[in-house]
Order: sequence, then structure tokens, then C-alpha cells
Amino acid sequence: MSPLQPLSIAVLAGGRSAEREVSLNTGAQVVAALEERGHRVTRIDSADTDFLERLRSGGYDVVFICLHGRFGEDGTVQGALELLGVPYVGSGVLASALAMDKVMSKRFFIAAEIPTPAFEVVVSADEATCDGIVAALGEKLVVKPASEGSSVGMSIVHDAGELPAALECALEHDDTVLVEAFVAGTEVTVGVIGNDEPRALPTLEVVPVHEFYDYESKYVPGMSSHIIPARVAEGARDECQRIALEAHRVLGCRGMSRADFIVTADGRPLLLEVNTIPGMTRTSLLPDAARAAGIAFPDLCERLVALALE
Repeated sequence: MSPLQPLSIAVLAGGRSAEREVSLNTGAQVVAALEERGHRVTRIDSADTDFLERLRSGGYDVVFICLHGRFGEDGTVQGALELLGVPYVGSGVLASALAMDKVMSKRFFIAAEIPTPAFEVVVSADEATCDGIVAALGEKLVVKPASEGSSVGMSIVHDAGELPAALECALEHDDTVLVEAFVAGTEVTVGVIGNDEPRALPTLEVVPVHEFYDYESKYVPGMSSHIIPARVAEGARDECQRIALEAHRVLGCRGMSRADFIVTADGRPLLLEVNTIPGMTRTSLLPDAARAAGIAFPDLCERLVALALE
């Protein structure tokens, strides 16, 4: 990719979701990377009441969205930028909303015959619901809010007695909860970059210190290890990349996405979810995979800007 001419870029970070601090971290690193490439960069916090007016009147060539979670990754800010007529990095309104809603995206995966763990949807935590879930999925479960990121409100349930508390925790963050059958295996993630002809980055295996890749594992240095390529069979790595590209297309993603998998002991990848605005912190997965593909972080940020302007 040839270097871009200097642009006026607004980096939108912060926001009002549970992932505000992560977003501020991502935004700071993206600002530094784009400034290193000679662009005029302004950081704007979407928690400020005047942020839309600043975007409207700022004369920016493009907006780099570094918001995670609600009111940023879910299509709401994308819709506002569409109304303002300002190009932005990443997926559009529909793809952003679909990927953020884990229940809806799972339904799209099933329709596209993409393998994903069996699941149930909960909107209220009552005893009958718990009994039905255990009967359908077994006792070991993964419980998570339908529309939160960074593992906020997520729990691993080891037996039926833990399920009510896990549902209550998830329902504190969302009105709808996704309950998946627990699948043992290797945690693998695949980044995708591109619009009409997307490219899959190398597979990355996540090895968290805790039982699962929780909030602390994601953002505290030393709490997880990243292994590239993932320590699964070559055929499983190829299949993860193929499915990541297919999911990117099925949801209608643009610019970038990151697909998260569990690869079973017999080499079957099961797609868990797709993130349309992956983290860009020092401990984040997409920048690590890009570096393994020979794309330095400033080059990755500039490439995403170029894709937004296509």
C-alpha cells in the first residue's frame, strides 16, 4: 500500500460503555500511530455532549472509530456518521449491529451453515428456564450478555447450581443473555482486513492465565499469551481462516473484523463471535496478528483509513 497523503482524522474514543477505559487506551495508540505517519489527528470523546457537532463542523476527511461496546460498536455512531456524510473506519450500521448482538449473529451463522456451539436465549432468570437450559445443553455452560464486549458479565458455569447466579450477573448488563454449551478446546482468533476482497491474518492462539479470556486477560499485560500460528493442525488453521472470511462476508463487514473460535481436540473450529472494532491496545489480538503478517501497527492503522476511503 502506498503512503496516504496527510489527512485530517478524528479518532473517536472513550464513550459511555463498560469498555470506556479500553477505548481510551485504543484511541491513544491509534492517535500516536497516525501522527507518526504525518496525519493531523484530533481525539474526540463521544461521552462529551458536543461530540456530534465537533464531527460535523471539524472538516475531517475520515473518522477512526475506537469505541468498544454499546454506543460505538453497535451501529449507533455509524448511523450518525452516515447522516453527517463523514467516512469512517470499519463496518457499517447493519454489520456493526449484527455482530454486536451475539444472539442475532449466531442465527446468521447457522443460516450460513457456519459451525457454532449450541445455545439458548434467556430474557428472565427463573427456575424453569434454568432446568430447560441444563436439559438442552448440559451442566457446563458459558453465560454472557447478548450485547456486551470484552467478556463483561460473562461466566463459566460448572454445574447447574451456578447457573442462576451467572444469569443474574449477565442480566445486570443486558436484557438478553446468550447461554452456550461449554466446548473444551483451544481458543483461536483470526483477524480479517479488507472490503470487497478481504484477507485473513495468521491464526493466533490465546492462552489466558485465568479459566477463560476474561477482561483482565485481555487488557492486563502478562495475563495471557499469544501464540502465532495457533497450536492446532494446519487443516484446522486453514479452516479457521476460511470461516473468518465467510463470517466477515455473511455479516457484511468492511475494513476489519476479528473472529473468535474454539477448536476442539479433533480439529473442528466452532465460531463463537465476530468483533467489528477489535481492540488496538498493546495486549490486543488484531495488531499482534498483523505484525506476524508483516504489517506494523502504524501501517495497519493507515491501511484501515485507506479502506474507509475506498
